[in-house]
This record gives sequence, structure tokens and C-alpha cells, in this order.
Amino acid sequence: MGGRRLGWALIGGAAALVPWMWMLASTMPSTTTVSNWSAAWLGLDAMEAAALLGTGVLLVRRDPRHGLGAAAAATLLAVDAWFDVTTAAPGAERAMAIALAAGVELPVAALCAVLAARAFRPRGPVIDHEMKDRWQRLVGSTPDG
Repeated sequence: MGGRRLGWALIGGAAALVPWMWMLASTMPSTTTVSNWSAAWLGLDAMEAAALLGTGVLLVRRDPRHGLGAAAAATLLAVDAWFDVTTAAPGAERAMAIALAAGVELPVAALCAVLAARAFRPRGPVIDHEMKDRWQRLVGSTPDG
């Protein structure tokens, strides 16, 4: 699928989520009992650790691909902060979740977002034409997009 068509497909997917979210908001219960709760949180934290580890290793090696891990880490940390705060019980538990989100998770997410943005910034006129040609054949796009 060409780059432009893929872009339009992704935009369509985002638009399709709007009525889905409306339906969820109007039909889901505000509370529920969940099985595998600890496995879900452990899995999220393991993905965060892997993204931070990968980003750190690539940064130490001065590999510009560190931006990929940084983007993933920023996303995972922001999601973790959101779910920590929104699923915490009122009172001390929620206060602790807000403190961790504001003091650790969101600042590290912001740092990772900056690392990702800097890694993806164009670096000048040097282009690996062979790699660009391979990529265009792979995705079926033309030079103009």
C-alpha cells in the first residue's frame, strides 16, 4: 500500500475509533473485577524497562536508532501514568499515583519524547539512496510519496 493511501487508512482508523469510544463510554461499567491484574501491570512495567534499556544501550553506542526506543518508552510511561492515576483508589493511593506520575513517569516520558524528536530530525542533505530505493520498493511508494 502506498504511503499516501496508508496515511488515509490510518486517518480512517482514527475516525472509526470515535464512535467506538462513545459506545464504550456509554456502556462500560465504572468498576469491575479483573483477573490477571498483577500480570497486566507487570507486563507494562517489563515493556517500559525493555524500552528504557534499549534506548540507553543505543544512546551509549551513539546509534541514531535510539529514537525508536525513546518513542516507545515515552508512550509506555505516559500510558502507565494515566492508568496508575485513573485506577488508584481515592485517598492516599491516588495521591501516591499522582506524585509518581508527576515526579517520575511523566518527566521521564517527556525526556524520552525529546530524545525521540531529536533522533528523527533531518540531519542534512546526506541520503542513502540505495536504502531509500529499497524502502520505496518495499512499501510500493513513489519518490513523491
